[in-house]
Amino acid sequence: MRFYVRKRRQAPAVIIVALIDILIVMVIFLMVTTTFKQQPALKLALPESSHAEKTGASESPPLVVTIDPQGNMRFGPEGKPITVDGLKSELLAIIEKTPETKLAISADKTAPFGQIVKVMDAAKEAKIRSINAFIKEVKQ
Repeated sequence: MRFYVRKRRQAPAVIIVALIDILIVMVIFLMVTTTFKQQPALKLALPESSHAEKTGASESPPLVVTIDPQGNMRFGPEGKPITVDGLKSELLAIIEKTPETKLAISADKTAPFGQIVKVMDAAKEAKIRSINAFIKEVKQ
């Protein structure tokens, strides 16, 4: 019997470093040769009206309740201190005059959440339809 000695073939080698170099050169070439097309804009001269109003100009600004990090509440543009019961009565009085009044709650991010909920409850009892709450960080 005759046995043939077979030579083992080596697996084909792919040089990854050369491929990466070629890809980087191609990306740089494409970035340099690409032109970015600017969209043409149509300039319009719109007519003006002497009776035009800005949107929201006829709306009254919202009432603002501010809650500080200690949970103290202040009401209105003057920022007068107020309690939850005082807030309820103030809101009821204001709603009788202007039923479409809006309320904005401005609270510090470390303010007790219970105070925010109490203000929202007082607004619901006063039947305020629009309540906006925003949390901010007060820098001292």
